[in-house]
Amino acid sequence: MLTLVAFLTAIAILVTVHEWGHYRMAVACGVRVLQFSVGFGPEAFSWISKQSGTRYTIAMLPLGGFVKMLDEREGPVDSADLAYAFNRKPLKARAAVVAAGPIANLVLAVLLYALVNWTGVVEAKAHLSAPVAGSLGGRAGFNGGEIVERAGYEEDSLHDVASYEDFRWWLTRAALDSKDLYVQYQSDLDRAENLAVLKFSGFHAEQADESMFRKIGFTGPYSKPILGDLLSDGAAMAAKLASGDLVMRVDGKPVGDAAQLRDWIRSSGSLSEPQVQDWLVDRKGVAMHIAVTPRRVVDGKVTIGRVGAVIGAQPEMVTVRYGPIEGFTKAAYRTWDAAALTVRMMGQIVTGKASLKNLSGPITIADYAGRSAAIGLTQYLVFLALVSISLGVLNLLPLPMLDGGHLMYYLWEGVTGRAISDAWMERLQRTGLAILLLMMSVAVFNDLHRLLS
Repeated sequence: MLTLVAFLTAIAILVTVHEWGHYRMAVACGVRVLQFSVGFGPEAFSWISKQSGTRYTIAMLPLGGFVKMLDEREGPVDSADLAYAFNRKPLKARAAVVAAGPIANLVLAVLLYALVNWTGVVEAKAHLSAPVAGSLGGRAGFNGGEIVERAGYEEDSLHDVASYEDFRWWLTRAALDSKDLYVQYQSDLDRAENLAVLKFSGFHAEQADESMFRKIGFTGPYSKPILGDLLSDGAAMAAKLASGDLVMRVDGKPVGDAAQLRDWIRSSGSLSEPQVQDWLVDRKGVAMHIAVTPRRVVDGKVTIGRVGAVIGAQPEMVTVRYGPIEGFTKAAYRTWDAAALTVRMMGQIVTGKASLKNLSGPITIADYAGRSAAIGLTQYLVFLALVSISLGVLNLLPLPMLDGGHLMYYLWEGVTGRAISDAWMERLQRTGLAILLLMMSVAVFNDLHRLLS
């Protein structure tokens, strides 16, 4: 139920802001708005403004909305009202009205990020887990336990890294930009400051899929290799392991952290049936040797080993908070970066450089909405900001039926001095509909694949 409520609330907010952008710009440009509607289906509530005559409607299904303006293309208009018709307005005014919806979504994202920055958000410290064997991080010399302090594309121009999420953001940007990332960190062993270079210049954009962070090597922040809940029918329970056990060694090899232990367990069943392992654990101060045999299971398309236990303690957390000016500035930069990354990713999908698996649909969005809402209001606001950016960027794409498609028509009109013909408009609308349906089909397929795999 929480997932459904969080999803519908998110859609209602984002759609309302989007349509409000169109509405406010239309009013500012002197266009008469006949109806402002949030949602589709039967009306739940409506009223008519005595000043403007605009009908405001809230429908039962909050999955969309529209702004209906006075327009000769939609029906006959009295000669006395022609000055208020949308189609009679100058090209710049029409373009501004169309662009205002996506821009409103981007402005909303800035405000949401700023609110989070001002109030503060609790995030995992930028304390790195042991990198996946053979990964980019492993080749750069990381061993696990490093605390990231700064990062950037230039050695002499590094930026402070406030949390693990902040570091993940740098990793994502570097992966999509294919730029080497300089990372200044403090060693967990000697507390000395070091500099490493993650060679993203050889990292291909098509690798930017759901497994990207395993290829980079950092799948999560550092956490102690402590066992949590155990499955009653799992290998851990059969071996008489217990919740709270601290795993120190496996077959004589020291365990750096939970990520390394999970990776060893997974890899134990990749090629054949896992062998018996000698685990040295600390149980309430007492060292114990326990024989553990992971079980081989199929996870999606790969075969891995599992022990049937939650592995990893709560990571060390930090509160990230900024002042009024810095918080707003960082919010604007974060929105710009996210929008640019979204455009770049879409371009790489179109050119075949990135996987179609990156497209997500309503099922995944609903799932993330529910998860973020369950974590807390702050994470839900961050989720809203990201989806608002995606909605704004998507609507600015030059595809017929989207706001960007209409802006494309206006660009043609501005260059040629004449509006696009009705015949071409119809052809382009059909093409745009086909492309959107194809994108939606791929996104829903990806959603179902993630759900069922």
